[in-house]
Amino acid sequence: SDKFTYKRLLRFAIPSIIMMIFTSIYSVVDGFFVSNYVGETEFAAVNFIMPFLMVFDSIGFMLSTGGAVLVSLLLGRKEDEKANRIFSMLIYLALVLGTIFGILLEIFVRPVAVALGAEGEMLEAAVLYSRVIVITSPAFMLQYTFQSFFVAAERPKLGLAFTTAAGVGNMILDWLFMAVFDWGVVGAAAASCIAQMIGGFGPL
Repeated sequence: SDKFTYKRLLRFAIPSIIMMIFTSIYSVVDGFFVSNYVGETEFAAVNFIMPFLMVFDSIGFMLSTGGAVLVSLLLGRKEDEKANRIFSMLIYLALVLGTIFGILLEIFVRPVAVALGAEGEMLEAAVLYSRVIVITSPAFMLQYTFQSFFVAAERPKLGLAFTTAAGVGNMILDWLFMAVFDWGVVGAAAASCIAQMIGGFGPL
């Protein structure tokens, strides 16, 4: 609905860029606190299993990127009702897929970790971290999905507010659960779970 200059485009894009940074920082923050307050083996386990978990969460990126383009196109054509229907369908799809992926990961994370070469304490830490964090896979997928839709709705600053709240919450809870409560990798995963619920379910 606006005429974009380079300056205006950059100003419009900056909140989305910051959103991506905060969303991507979960594993970095978890790794920092795990390495400093839990142990080297657990730190290696988190970094070992995280890429495998992110493969499934990337489906949220796919839904948000393609879906936001389609919804934006329809909004530009003034087909608001159709745009709303497609948006709702994609949000339901993200919830369903997130639930299915969470269940599959709970079942198959151990054999996958073994196949990738994990063993001993590292294997147990990787499986434990994964089985806690995938509980909120639907929320994490929703968080990714909402990022692009906030931009399509011309509310990038609102999206940034939710993502920032989730990111800061993750940092504070990581410190609380690992440095204060000494929960180990379970604390790292639990902190991420709560943060994902802020970023994923909050926008609903």
